[in-house]
Amino acid sequence: MRTLPIALIAICFGVFAQAQTTTEITDRNSWLKFGVNLGAPVSDISNVSSFVGGLELKGQLMETPHFGIGLTTGYNHFFPKENAQDFGAVPLGAFIRVYPGPSGFFAGLDAGYSLITGIRNADGGAYLKPQIGYHNYDWNIFGFYNHIFRSDANGAGIAHLGLGVTRNLRFN
Repeated sequence: MRTLPIALIAICFGVFAQAQTTTEITDRNSWLKFGVNLGAPVSDISNVSSFVGGLELKGQLMETPHFGIGLTTGYNHFFPKENAQDFGAVPLGAFIRVYPGPSGFFAGLDAGYSLITGIRNADGGAYLKPQIGYHNYDWNIFGFYNHIFRSDANGAGIAHLGLGVTRNLRFN
C-alpha cells in the first residue's frame, strides 16, 4: 500500500527530471500563488479533528500555455474535537497543473512530503493532493482531497476533503 504513493511521487519527479529544454523565466510565465483552504477530516482522523484550515504558497512556471509546474508549501491546522489535541501539517512538494484554456476548468496534483507539527515524536509522510477547479488570470478556486500516507504504527494516514482559493501574484 505504501509503495503506490512512493511510485506516484517518483513518476512526478521523473517527469520534471526529463525536461531538458531551458525555459526563460519571465513575468508572463511565472508567478506566486498565495491562498487559503478549509476542509473536513475524513477517515480515522475525523474522530479527533473537527475541521482543517490552511494557507498555501506556490511558485509556478508555465511550461506551455496549458501546462504548469512548480513548488509548494504551506500549513494546515487540524482543529481538535473535545478532549483531543490539535496539530498541524507542513507540506513540502512539487505540483503539476493542466489548464485546457486561458480561463475555466483546471486539474492538478501536488505531491511530496508532509511534516507533522504539534504532536511529540510524530512522523510525517508522503502526501498526494489531487485538485480540480476553476481558474482565470488572477484566481484559482478548487476542490481537493489531501492524503498524508503514514503507517498504522505512526498513527495511520491523515486525510481531508476541502475547498481552496489562491490568488496569482505576478512579478513586475
